[in-house]
Amino acid sequence: MKTAPTQERIARVGQRRQVVIPRDILETLQLQAGDFVAFTEKRGGVPIKPKRSVDPDDILTSEGAKIVRRGLAQLKRGESKPWRTVKNALSL
Repeated sequence: MKTAPTQERIARVGQRRQVVIPRDILETLQLQAGDFVAFTEKRGGVPIKPKRSVDPDDILTSEGAKIVRRGLAQLKRGESKPWRTVKNALSL
């Protein structure tokens, strides 16, 4: 899926570190919303490649992300318990 070198494209990094990939590059790489891409830091740049196979255990679902956010908010409010208390409650 190699493409011929094309002219340089410039995009702006958004507030949430988002970068818009030009449409023609998306189409060439056959990428769609929700697809994964891999970044590799190299001297002088960061190549971006489509990532076709991703381990589902490495991806946080929206429900999982919600649980993590709730837990972080509880920690910020000082609502935490020692691990041994949680562990004992789980073994009941």
